[in-house]
Amino acid sequence: MGIIQVNNIKLYAFHGCLDEEAKIGSEYRVDVEVKADLRKSAKTDDLADTVDYVHLNHIVKEEMAIRSKLLEEVAQRILNRFFKELRKVKKAKVSVSKINPPIGGNVAEVVIILTKKR
Repeated sequence: MGIIQVNNIKLYAFHGCLDEEAKIGSEYRVDVEVKADLRKSAKTDDLADTVDYVHLNHIVKEEMAIRSKLLEEVAQRILNRFFKELRKVKKAKVSVSKINPPIGGNVAEVVIILTKKR
């Protein structure tokens, strides 16, 4: 088993329960970690034998572009697509962070972390 991480994916999106969040948006950071059997790709040096991190990033960008009220829903959609589109993924973790959330305090970020396994 091996781990592939794609960290600090920076995006601008329009998630949140407040009307103003839908209009002005906010900065987000997404981190993903997938576990898969990487022994074959370590020997073959063939992209077809591993989990393509370009595909992981593509899924994150597409799902973050779809507005949701809750970050939990966004993270779950990302996980669902990982398992639907990437058969080699055995377990995955997605962290979605809203930078400078509008919660009436000096808060750097809020983070939702979800995991899923096959």
